[in-house]
Amino acid sequence: MPQIIDGKQIAMQIKEELKERVARLKQEGKSVCLAVIQVGNDPASTVYVNGKKKDCAYIGIESRSYELPEETKEKELLALLDQLNHTEDVHGILVQLPLPSHMDESKVVKAIDPAKDVDGFHPVNIGKLCIGGDGFDCCTPAGVIQLLKRSGISIRGRECVVVGRSNNVGKPTALLLLRENGTVTIAHSQTKDLKEITKRADILVAAVGKPKFITKEYIKENAVVIDVGIHRNEDNVLCGDVDYDDVIEKVGAITPVPGGVGPMTRAMLMYNCVEAACK
Repeated sequence: MPQIIDGKQIAMQIKEELKERVARLKQEGKSVCLAVIQVGNDPASTVYVNGKKKDCAYIGIESRSYELPEETKEKELLALLDQLNHTEDVHGILVQLPLPSHMDESKVVKAIDPAKDVDGFHPVNIGKLCIGGDGFDCCTPAGVIQLLKRSGISIRGRECVVVGRSNNVGKPTALLLLRENGTVTIAHSQTKDLKEITKRADILVAAVGKPKFITKEYIKENAVVIDVGIHRNEDNVLCGDVDYDDVIEKVGAITPVPGGVGPMTRAMLMYNCVEAACK
């Protein structure tokens, strides 16, 4: 039987550790505060934001919520970010994406103080990741690494293939695997002979953005498969980038969808926020 990597359980382990850290900080007279900004009322964004608020409440992090109307001007959002950048008792700032179409996401992300960028999206933090500096790692890629480590799966010296090259998931996941001494290949939509490349992988990370794209023909026997994707199929049931039922008999370990990478993203956001307060 393959190892089913339980993201919910591992995320809870991390949150319990953070809860203890925050309690110790409070005993020292220190608080932890996360500012969460949502522009508009996109239903999926609202679900994510509410989940983050619940995590903050559980761990003991103060959560300040800024819910702005859809028609908010970009300059108004930038002014709020500038204010929060200079608010000493706010340690982390998160702008829920996507933003309305009249706003420039890149400009907004760059307006966040890198020392408060707990999403790890600011170019300064991405640059620090590239050169091994002390910044904030993107939450989903950091969650992938924690899933592997806390499941007893060694990365050192293993052949790792990341399918997908997005700035927020594919590229930083590859960099983090490299930091852990994996031998890393990034594959993407223009890659030739994709199946031949993925079948070399001891650890395969699927961040394709296409439901059930990865089937057993893409996977080496007993490979570790981390599924970053999340979609709803024709029956409105959640599924990932990996065809779970097709590959389950071939893999050595796998993350389910839901309950795999998803819970880890929020847990690592909380981790970054506590780290920001400690720094």
